[in-house]
Amino acid sequence: MTGETAPGEDGSPKVVFQNVSKSFGAIEVVRDVSFEIHDGDFIAVVGPSGCGKTTMMNMLAGFTKPDGGAVLLDGRPVAGPGPDRGVMFQDYGVFPWLTVEKNIRFGLELAVKRGMTKAQKNETVEKYMAQMRLTDFRNAWPKNLSGGMKQRLALARAYAANPRFLLMDEPFGALDAQTRSDMHDLLLEIMQAERKTALLITHSAEEAIYLANRILVVSARPSRIVEEINIPFGDNRDRDLLDSHEFIELRRHLRDVVMKQYAEQQALR
Repeated sequence: MTGETAPGEDGSPKVVFQNVSKSFGAIEVVRDVSFEIHDGDFIAVVGPSGCGKTTMMNMLAGFTKPDGGAVLLDGRPVAGPGPDRGVMFQDYGVFPWLTVEKNIRFGLELAVKRGMTKAQKNETVEKYMAQMRLTDFRNAWPKNLSGGMKQRLALARAYAANPRFLLMDEPFGALDAQTRSDMHDLLLEIMQAERKTALLITHSAEEAIYLANRILVVSARPSRIVEEINIPFGDNRDRDLLDSHEFIELRRHLRDVVMKQYAEQQALR
């Protein structure tokens, strides 16, 4: 032990959006957005379509840079993408030219260079294939997988690389209702086991409340934070929660806030 404090263990935020603004040409997408993400947070961001939610995530992922303000990671500006941030997209983002096993293995190549042995890499691949119920499909091509299986593969690949952050942009939006519900429970299970810090972009009030511990509601473009909602349910969640009075009231309130933003967006058109 060196006595050094790991990032976030002193209670300081791991991520800080500090008066962040972003435009694409003449279109102002994000305006003066500030919030913090602490170790172990699961943050959901909801708001109207096209309001800048994905742009906010992309700035944390390092895919784009703010025009004003700063996105800080452990006190330093995000300079670009990195293996500490795993990203999941609605269109799965798996490599069609790689089998299930090789897709999961791909994210470990950098880990090997950082000192992970071949045996450890093999163990990790097997672990996540089993956890995502993909072991019997190790040699399958993504084109032969269902939508739910592709998203389980994307989640397995993201987790296998052992990122500190999991960034998700509408990852379950293309799934049918039952598969989406199954993915929610699978994600909660793995999040509770491995305690990653997560940011989820979603249009679903129910999804945001069921998965997150904090919700940021953003306005119509340009994005601003209009409300922050703390979710009181703790880690142990199951489908019965959706029928509880507290869940139903939270969902009604969140939908009202979001619909107000939709109405303002339509009024500007």
